[in-house]
Amino acid sequence: MSHSHHHHHDHAHHAVGNIKVAFFLNLSFTIIEIIGGIWTNSMAILADALHDLGDSIALGLSWYLAKVSQKKRDHKYSYGYKRFSLLAALVNGIVLLIGSIIILIEVLPRLLQPEAVNVHGMIVFALLGIVVNGAAAFRLTKGKTQNERVVMLHLLEDVLGWLAVLIVSIIMLFVDLPILDPLLSLAVSGFILWRVFFSLYTTLSVFLQAVPDTLNVENLEKLISQQENVLSAHDIHLWSMDGEYHVISCHLVVDKHLSYADIVKVKAETRKLLLSHDIKHATIEIEYNCEQCSFVSC
Repeated sequence: MSHSHHHHHDHAHHAVGNIKVAFFLNLSFTIIEIIGGIWTNSMAILADALHDLGDSIALGLSWYLAKVSQKKRDHKYSYGYKRFSLLAALVNGIVLLIGSIIILIEVLPRLLQPEAVNVHGMIVFALLGIVVNGAAAFRLTKGKTQNERVVMLHLLEDVLGWLAVLIVSIIMLFVDLPILDPLLSLAVSGFILWRVFFSLYTTLSVFLQAVPDTLNVENLEKLISQQENVLSAHDIHLWSMDGEYHVISCHLVVDKHLSYADIVKVKAETRKLLLSHDIKHATIEIEYNCEQCSFVSC
């Protein structure tokens, strides 16, 4: 168990470092993007700049809350502070949702009255956007917490958005169609909104203590019950603290004549089994088979 705890601590520290890098890359690029959007007169770039500004605020909060989530448990938070990381994922999703709606509102007038844009400038910023956001997203590809997943989703969407800007810019080098700029902004915002709803649903599921998608209660019950000296398992509750740190409580029924040493072994083997399924915290209650009979003395 100590090895698992050490591994989790290392990963948590790594996660904070990844989000920190993503924050500074995103903030720096947002400033450049605002200047570039005004220079190129591109609604798509300005829309993305607004989106990135919201992202920068959310990333800053994610970085701070990811650091807070590393704190050990205390008298106030008996499970520790891991859910602060999940809170960052929720705020991130809400910020992204609001930003996308604002972009949609701003881009609608441009559909009716398209304006000329600086195509060459758009190409330059598209290439820069792909490189910067791609580098930040790559650092988070192996992230396991919901916070890291949401941040990576933001950055990956930015990469796809800039790839679309690059394609449209190249087309506009040869065809005079300024309406492509607001149409592109509309398409990217619509795609982001769809992904945000999915991300918020996942985050809220973790908040509401849903069973992690990678685990199945019935399968775990069967595996636990198949262990030596375990007659059955029931009252299994399974949830996740932050999308990575999974928790379980369960009741194991054993024979009333089982020795103390055998019970200790059953609990140790059960924890080992659960750990192999990425469940890091287990509360195991032992019940004797005669307890199922209404208050019959053992």
